[in-house]
Amino acid sequence: MDDIIEAVLDAAARDDRAELVQLLHPYIHWTSGGRTIRGRNNVFALLASSPPEVPAGYELRDGQIYRWSSLR
Repeated sequence: MDDIIEAVLDAAARDDRAELVQLLHPYIHWTSGGRTIRGRNNVFALLASSPPEVPAGYELRDGQIYRWSSLR
């Protein structure tokens, strides 16, 4: 698993928003369960209700995760 993915999973597990701000692009596209949400604040709300799973794919932009795609 890539270091940035491990960092996101760890920060999400600790609810470390300061770290997640550094890792997630402000205009992130997060796809999970066939649903895509956009924007870091919307992703924070999603992560507060359920922990993330290892993505099937992701894309970086400016050194941050811009797209996160999970199978479920």
